[in-house]
Amino acid sequence: MSKNLNRRDFIKTTTATTAGVATIASGITLTTFVNANESPVTDEKRWGMLIDTNKLTEADIDEMVNACQEEQGWGGETHSTGDQKPRWIKKLKVQDKTTKKITSLPLMCQHCEKPPCVDVCPTNASMKREDGIVLVDRHLCIGCRYCMMACPYDARSFAHETITDQKEHMPRGKGTVEACTMCVHRVDKGESPACAEAVDSDAVIFGDLYDANSKINQTLKKIQSSQIRADLNLNTGVRYSGI
Repeated sequence: MSKNLNRRDFIKTTTATTAGVATIASGITLTTFVNANESPVTDEKRWGMLIDTNKLTEADIDEMVNACQEEQGWGGETHSTGDQKPRWIKKLKVQDKTTKKITSLPLMCQHCEKPPCVDVCPTNASMKREDGIVLVDRHLCIGCRYCMMACPYDARSFAHETITDQKEHMPRGKGTVEACTMCVHRVDKGESPACAEAVDSDAVIFGDLYDANSKINQTLKKIQSSQIRADLNLNTGVRYSGI
């Protein structure tokens, strides 16, 4: 699903989502979801992603969305709320006011170093791991949706309906908030997120931002890159080139 936005408005304008009250969800324990690897998670790493919109095609973005849906099990639900269906990653089109150039890009949770969603959560359901991955504990989430309002990227979704056929590695529940997890279950096994793996090129590079020898670190030193809403000083883990 694509949406046309003005490039400048997209980068500078925040997005708000209506808040409300929902029921507490129950389901699969999140212990393995948050600490899935054998080694303790530390702040010696910070996982990030570099997306080069000059190399990314429309088909690539569609593949990224499809890969995320298949990996995490969202997108096939039957919802009575229409356009409020979950969207962990979405395709956007932004336009430069001066040149009129239209750029397509994927937008997901930006995994901020200083995530606003974590700051406003009253139950600590929104959390950030030591390695920079931002997550939601469904058992602690009370559905207040403060985190959705705080997110300047409109990157979180709310589960309005009962969810069936869940993935074992990705527990979901009615009345809770959910968003991109950077495929933490894959990362903890030494794999790349599904969306990055779906693109067979250097258009999407995933890796450790702290590792001076990592491909993402080396590439960021050589090319122009941007953070969306850099003025907020959130130091996002997802960077873009070509916008």
